[in-house]
Amino acid sequence: MAICLGFAMNANAQTMYSKQKAKQAKKEYKQKVKSYQKDGWKIFGSSHTLEMALLEHYEALEKAGEGAVELTGFATSTSEKIGSAKLKTDASESYAQMVSSNIRGRITEDMGSTLTTEELEEFEHFYAAYESKVATEIRGELHHTYSIYRAEKIHGKDAYKFQAYYIVDEAAASRARIRAFENAAKESEVAQKYADKVHQFIEEAFEE
Repeated sequence: MAICLGFAMNANAQTMYSKQKAKQAKKEYKQKVKSYQKDGWKIFGSSHTLEMALLEHYEALEKAGEGAVELTGFATSTSEKIGSAKLKTDASESYAQMVSSNIRGRITEDMGSTLTTEELEEFEHFYAAYESKVATEIRGELHHTYSIYRAEKIHGKDAYKFQAYYIVDEAAASRARIRAFENAAKESEVAQKYADKVHQFIEEAFEE
């Protein structure tokens, strides 16, 4: 009886949590749509309405599961074609910068006091190579959900500002980071010397 009661309580708690989560998601959705409309954003490159595109984005994010990464690409251009083409690159590079900064912080904090000046300098070259390769690897893992744009004036000229949203599940992101490390390490003796430790940092990077 106690076990059955425990299951019932857990089921009730999960139901309450799901209802609360759905309520908050609905509220967030309405606020997002209202904000987009207020700021003059319109859907770009899609037959869907902005409202439907945003709903599908949330659905895709939910399906991607816990740990999924949501990335945004930004671009401004006088050409719609050129501006939209820059979005995926911007999202990939922004993610790569974040990852590289994370690894730099872990290495500095955990290993900085034991590394020689020469090794620290070598690691600087590794960070740059790693960042570049993460941008390349993650690019192929990005799932585009929707893009928006609005008219802008740049130095008196008509232009457009773009934003694109992407989702990548954590497993795919982790594989991309590891591939980037393996490729960058080939060009870095210090990364090869401390490969096990750096590899560990990369695997743990987003566990929290």
